[in-house]
Amino acid sequence: MTAPDTGRVARPAILTVDDDPSVSRAVARDLRRQYGEGYRIVRAESGSQALDALREIKLRGEQVAVLLADYRMPAMSGIEFLEQAMDLFPLARRVLLTAYADTDAAIQAINVVDLDHYLLKPWDPPEEKLYPVVDGLLDAWTATDRQPPREIRVIGHRWSARSYEVRDFLARNLVPFRWYLAEDPEAQRLMAAAGVGDDKLPVVITADGTAMIEPSDAEIAQQVGLATNPSTDFYDLIVIGGGPAGLGAAVYGASEGLRTVLVERTATGGQAGQSSRIENYLGFPDGVSGSQLTERARRQATRFGAELLTTRDVVSLDVNGSARTVRFADGGTIDAHTVILATGVSYRQLGAPGLDDMTGRGVYYGSTLTEAAACTGQDIYIVGGANSAGQAAVYLAKHAKSVTILVRGASLERSMSYYLIQQLREIGNISVRTCTEVIAAEGSDHLERMTLRDTSTGATEIVDAQWLFLFIGAAPLTEWLDGVVDRDERGFVVAGPDLSASIDGDRPPGWELDRAPYHLETSVPGVFVAGDARAESAKRVASAVGEGAMAVMLVHRYLEKL
Repeated sequence: MTAPDTGRVARPAILTVDDDPSVSRAVARDLRRQYGEGYRIVRAESGSQALDALREIKLRGEQVAVLLADYRMPAMSGIEFLEQAMDLFPLARRVLLTAYADTDAAIQAINVVDLDHYLLKPWDPPEEKLYPVVDGLLDAWTATDRQPPREIRVIGHRWSARSYEVRDFLARNLVPFRWYLAEDPEAQRLMAAAGVGDDKLPVVITADGTAMIEPSDAEIAQQVGLATNPSTDFYDLIVIGGGPAGLGAAVYGASEGLRTVLVERTATGGQAGQSSRIENYLGFPDGVSGSQLTERARRQATRFGAELLTTRDVVSLDVNGSARTVRFADGGTIDAHTVILATGVSYRQLGAPGLDDMTGRGVYYGSTLTEAAACTGQDIYIVGGANSAGQAAVYLAKHAKSVTILVRGASLERSMSYYLIQQLREIGNISVRTCTEVIAAEGSDHLERMTLRDTSTGATEIVDAQWLFLFIGAAPLTEWLDGVVDRDERGFVVAGPDLSASIDGDRPPGWELDRAPYHLETSVPGVFVAGDARAESAKRVASAVGEGAMAVMLVHRYLEKL
């Protein structure tokens, strides 16, 4: 166990909380005996008392290395305490003390507070059951860079589409930033220092003070440390698309020894990554945000050695003998033995007059997380009847004055999960208007009014509106594959048995191998598809992850016969 360099700096704290005074004293005694020289041991007998102690430590500018919390505490459980403690000391290592009967609680804590370890009571002898665990946690904490991140600053206009795109790009890539409106005094000072006027916004100022004027996403990515260039020109596997299917494929490909690169044009996570809460994903009984799930998957993939490239737009796929060549919009290429298409789907654009002009200025396709703070106390409209629309409504309703869901159909039952419909019914400031569509939008520099039409009667109505979020349809991002792999009439990629079924059980035209295509294999051998881009896929996060893993298994089978 590595001891911290204390010097003249206050010793970091190890905090333990247990409502049983005798247990609390015993834990503190054992910790003090082993770690008292290098760490300050803080003892509390309730969650609220422990939070007060953490706030004092925070105000003094000191640090907390490890938090040990008993699960069964009245008023505030150990999980609830750790969840609040994370806001004060997110880098502190977290341990839950549980009884044998509480193993389910430990699993829950892993999901809710990203638990580092759980200890079963009793922990005697501490030399065998307590100290090795704490030693490992302290070593990990000591090795962590605990300096507060220097934030990127973004200056822009409130109703600027490009300013919104920059903020959305940073948020979806989990890059911390501070947003300044152009008229704010601090923004004026920053613009003066950068020598730029408000006609050249947005401006992005990096942590080292570099001012980027009207930067592209690729320029921002390079400055904030996102990888944009491949390390080599040939791989075993190229995964195109960074949604759940692509991340699942990257994790399984890299973990099984394949030289794997994932290429994403905007940000990993896809549509799922923008979800405020996913509650029907296996293993997360309390739900998980799309950004949390994405970040964990991204860390997992890179830990196994996968490369993740952002802001690289794939425009074509070529077959060169046994190699598959992926070409980027900037003319660059990479090659691999195999390719997994995990491009997912995008929200379909609504063609009502005025909406295109207002996109990014009151009209948003997805991206509720980026704009949620500005919607406090406002009347919000959401178009869409699937889970993504329902999840957005639940999230926005926490802060908005009202949320109105507009659905063209007669009900939500055919397109939205039952559990989500029940949640919507229980939230007082959410209403659902069925048989309703947006047919026009108006405004000067941002959305101000919308025209709604009742699809059953034809009656129209003009409503005041500044915020419209659209979650409609599923358009596959596969136009660049035209003429290369077989797609159905809607653009979804056809694979496996569906290829043979389309031509009366025979093999696909041009198929040169002496076997039929594998289950997720496209009409091009060695090119597979997973997730929402596949024809007749389930359009669920869990199934997309599963298909990504299955595609890697089939990649291995393909490579064995090369």
